[in-house]
Amino acid sequence: MSKIFVFGHQNPDTDAIGSSYAFAHLARQAYSLDAEVVALGEPNEETRFALDYFGVQAPRVVESAQAEGVNTVILTDHNEFQQSISDISQVTIYGVVDHHRVANFETANPLFMRVEPVGSASSIVYRMFKENNLEVSREIAGLLLSGLISDTLLLKSPTTHTTDHKVAQELAELAGVSLEEYGMNLLKAGTNLASKSEAELIDIDAKTFELNGNAVRVAQVNTVDIKEVLERQEALEGAILEAMAKEGYSDFVLMITDIVNSNSEILALGSNMDKVEKAFNFVLENNHAFLEGAVSRKKQVVPQLTESFGA
Repeated sequence: MSKIFVFGHQNPDTDAIGSSYAFAHLARQAYSLDAEVVALGEPNEETRFALDYFGVQAPRVVESAQAEGVNTVILTDHNEFQQSISDISQVTIYGVVDHHRVANFETANPLFMRVEPVGSASSIVYRMFKENNLEVSREIAGLLLSGLISDTLLLKSPTTHTTDHKVAQELAELAGVSLEEYGMNLLKAGTNLASKSEAELIDIDAKTFELNGNAVRVAQVNTVDIKEVLERQEALEGAILEAMAKEGYSDFVLMITDIVNSNSEILALGSNMDKVEKAFNFVLENNHAFLEGAVSRKKQVVPQLTESFGA
């Protein structure tokens, strides 16, 4: 079989990079596939911390598979087409490894698909290594651990599955790190927001969701000080409005998450603010509102918006 690209979603986070890097190794060893890990964007600061810590080179960034002479792909940490490579509808999807909802997804041929309600795609890939009796190197263990820590906020997010605790402990041992110490250092690396422009902030970790005919952009930034981020509200709103006009989003929801106290502030703009307010049972004041206990976009924001927009 010719070369296969393995990649996570656009605006890749640590789980997208870690799971795709590891799965490309697994695909070569277990299935004898000519798999190459690539990325659909540059790694963020948190991910760079993990890559540098474990001495792994960042995957090269591509925009189109066919432009690289590749017609077959494997997706990790996503399945929705609007979050994937630009020519996803023109290539063959060989397989998917994901932990999100399945939506806007259709293929012409059967595929290998593994979707589980666990804390990260990295959790699934690690268990696939074990199922195939493959050795997990320190580098792979470190990236998979980083993906799990990132997506579950060090196992504190409601998306954390009971099995993720054991996976985290095993990966930490294989990676030779303290789970708590390394985990907090990783998360803190992703909260260095001062050097980023407002346009960069709203695009660090952002995904587009098709909700009842509306293109809703849901972004998330992690911080240790929500107030500090809100001090940039006027400039953030300017960047959001510019992105909406350019990309055609009907609504933009920015989740500003306090990783220490496990709460979020929601900053929202768009044509369906009544639906956003209904989703979270709050009232936006000056375009933002506090959402107590919310840290997970996947479990505490997107399902609520989906239900509200569908009503």
